[in-house]
Amino acid sequence: MTKVELKQRIEELKREKGAVILAHYYTSDDVQEVADFLGDSLALSVKARDIDAPIILFAGVNFMAETAKVLSPDKKVLLPVPEAGCSLAESCEAAAFAEFKAKYPDHVVVSYVNTSVGVKALTDVCCTSTNALQVVESIPREQPIIFAPDRNLGSYIQKLTARDNMVIWDGACTVHEEFSLEKILELKAQHPAAKVVVHPECKAYIVEVADYVGSTAGILDYCGESEADEFIVVTESGILAEMRKRYPKKSFIPAPPMDSTCGCNECRYMKMVTLENILSCLENESPEVEIDEPTRKAAERSIINMVNIK
Repeated sequence: MTKVELKQRIEELKREKGAVILAHYYTSDDVQEVADFLGDSLALSVKARDIDAPIILFAGVNFMAETAKVLSPDKKVLLPVPEAGCSLAESCEAAAFAEFKAKYPDHVVVSYVNTSVGVKALTDVCCTSTNALQVVESIPREQPIIFAPDRNLGSYIQKLTARDNMVIWDGACTVHEEFSLEKILELKAQHPAAKVVVHPECKAYIVEVADYVGSTAGILDYCGESEADEFIVVTESGILAEMRKRYPKKSFIPAPPMDSTCGCNECRYMKMVTLENILSCLENESPEVEIDEPTRKAAERSIINMVNIK
């Protein structure tokens, strides 16, 4: 089937089955084009919970579909590629994290939404890159904290809050770890008016040269609100499609990784989702995400605790 035929058949199946496709900003342009909603991971999971549809197909990685299922237990949640993982989530395996947590029994556990459902079940309150500062600041300063799994986001929040009673799990996203400071500075020299926008999963020395630090959604909003016409984008390159769509008169320059031949500014897991496996998933209504109820309820509590923070 051609690309056009694939997209047409996907649209037909969505109508027939009452299905909705949610796609993350880091998926390919083709996948984003067939999505009903684009967003970052938690925003899409909340959309899955709130939307009136019996079938949710999550075009993204497995922890995102798990989160959608946690919040929407009565809906059928489909994941086209179950083996599409996440280097950050995989850097914090639930059993190992349980052992780590046991060493700090008096600590409140704050975990990034980029974790498995098993880790969320061990968590007191989840956070996103957008609200991590707000979540940590909602906890009394005298209360020690475990922050997992991203060491870069954790260190960034620890610096902003000046909390010395925060223990940080040693995990990271391989995409955001690989950006080259030297090459970013070279780009800045070539485009002196450009603003540097950086995701907080990047290393501290990258964050330090940013004009703006924030989540994918935050970066998108900043680029729209800024008077600048050029931006050096230091996050996964899939976001560029939405940037160019929203702001066609502005210029977006992807920051290169240290090894420009490796394609390391792309998440290989996100790019595993294709029109072909979306079509197959819709046709067969499989693979489906399933979570045992005790784990789901425990994970849900950590997400609800985050949502309730004002």
